[in-house]
Amino acid sequence: MSAVASAGWSVRPPFVPHGPTEPVTLLFDDAGLTQLAGAPPIAWQTPWSELAEVELVRAGGRVGLAATVGGVRYLWRRRGTDGFDELAALVGAHGAVVRRGRPRVALAVVAAAVLTASVAAGAVAWLVRHGPSELASARGANLTLADLPPGWYASSEGVLSYLVPPADKVYTSTTTTLPSASTSANRVFEAAASVFQRCLGVSARRDRVYGAAGQQPDYQVSSPVFESNLAGGGEVASVAQYYRTTTMVRRDTAEMSRAGFGRCFVDSQAALMLGEEGQSTQAPPGAVTWRPHTLLSSVFARGGYVRLDVPLLSVSLQLVVAVVTHGHYEVTLDALVPSFERARGLLENLVATIQSRVSTPTARAA
Repeated sequence: MSAVASAGWSVRPPFVPHGPTEPVTLLFDDAGLTQLAGAPPIAWQTPWSELAEVELVRAGGRVGLAATVGGVRYLWRRRGTDGFDELAALVGAHGAVVRRGRPRVALAVVAAAVLTASVAAGAVAWLVRHGPSELASARGANLTLADLPPGWYASSEGVLSYLVPPADKVYTSTTTTLPSASTSANRVFEAAASVFQRCLGVSARRDRVYGAAGQQPDYQVSSPVFESNLAGGGEVASVAQYYRTTTMVRRDTAEMSRAGFGRCFVDSQAALMLGEEGQSTQAPPGAVTWRPHTLLSSVFARGGYVRLDVPLLSVSLQLVVAVVTHGHYEVTLDALVPSFERARGLLENLVATIQSRVSTPTARAA
């Protein structure tokens, strides 16, 4: 079988401590795998006999390759699926497991209708918006790299980017959402909405999170996805929304205050992520409500966590979601961590950071 060369990858962890992780070019042939990493490139050659548990996954417009070498699990990722079939044929011939997911659904649906609470299909757009100061304060409510311990970095390849829109993209109340989305996007959204509504016991007509009662924010903007390889790795990101009136946020918060909201919301987000990766859109079992500590009685915070398999990472992680509301603002924290309990201290601190930002005088100004 002929050799296959594939560029544009990143690798985690590095092959040597503090070694290059990108750009990476992978060369596959019948002898094994050669990795060219860094600039100038450093080459590592590994025969097939030393590569164990090899998995190749295509999901949502990305490709992931995982393999165990010398007892260490390595993950390579790249955007785009060009050449996937040729690569799949070669690695499959050497015993790799190959999995294919559906194409990724429309990002606008994820950004404006799913990821953050209370942006619903069919919601009426607010045509009168405030000025740049509200957008700036919404940006200021989001997490930054300075909020995280050493060892975290911004990543363009994070799995949470299936849920979190690009950091440089601003969505407004006039952004087109579900009406122009594809049929597959509608199916994934409707499945996630159904998971949430059945769990919480609310009708689609009265639901403010996914249903017809939802209202669109004036502005929605995301943080970057931040990633770390420490303590088993993890990802975190946030999405901030500014609403035209505090009444809109209070009505959303009333629904979020219902018993079971945290586990129902994280289940629906898990169903969305699984649907995006071409898997079943059924909620994974075992979701748990999380009540983060609140700094002020006027600040609301509620979340949940659930374990799910992440095909692109070839691992099982816990998806954690928390929503913080106050005044004109609703901010969602998303995280993927090996263990919620081990990461709880960090996650509580991140929620507290968001709470402090939405409760400042600038955030309260209207």
